[in-house]
Amino acid sequence: MLNSTFISSPLEQFEIVTLLPLSIAGLNFSLTNSTLFMLIAFLIATLWISLSFYQNTLIPTNWQLLKESAYEITASMVQENLGSKGEFYFPFIFTLHLLLLFCNLIGMVPYSFTVTSHIAFTFGLALSIFIGINIIGIQTHGVKFFALFLPRGVPLAIVPLIITIEFLSYTIKVFTLSIRLFANMTSGHTLLKIIAGFAWTMLSAGGLLAILHLIPLGLLLVLIGLELAIAGLQAYVFTLLTCIYLNDVLEFH
Repeated sequence: MLNSTFISSPLEQFEIVTLLPLSIAGLNFSLTNSTLFMLIAFLIATLWISLSFYQNTLIPTNWQLLKESAYEITASMVQENLGSKGEFYFPFIFTLHLLLLFCNLIGMVPYSFTVTSHIAFTFGLALSIFIGINIIGIQTHGVKFFALFLPRGVPLAIVPLIITIEFLSYTIKVFTLSIRLFANMTSGHTLLKIIAGFAWTMLSAGGLLAILHLIPLGLLLVLIGLELAIAGLQAYVFTLLTCIYLNDVLEFH
């Protein structure tokens, strides 16, 4: 009898699976694992904030301290990049920060799904923010908004070239914003899967390899801690860049 060992691909964890098929007028509205975990992240974030307010006491609890820390981090980010104008946009930015943070952290739970590991989600989110920021810029400045693509004092002969360069550098923000988050989450989770699979293979082999599997296992624990830090950092960076891009259209630089 032949023995066969099945080794799953480290990219298998990113596969989108349909959980509840649903089609309306030829359009696909099926519930997938990606949609499910995004809703879970939203519900957990909402519940966490609600519990923090509900348990409001004179001496802050751990939940309150965590909530206030997240609030202070986002508030200082908005204040430093948008100033007093940022108060109007703070609810959106705070929601964005929390949603990305919980999506990243939930993806660290075994057998869960990392929503931000898919370019479709990160690009769709970045594109929506980009469109919204441009609408805000046009509402604020009117036609003068398009002066963003033509700096003052540019010689007439190179105006078409400058406009093209400025336009490309402006629109590329959508790609850098989405790819940065997608690439970091995908590469990190892939590496964890590879190291975990390597440790399990050594343990299954038995003998000396079963003892030596502690080396990749220790490395895995270190990488998990690093990936948790990256999960929080990438949510912060995405939100920070959103504030910077918003400030660019509110105040021409």
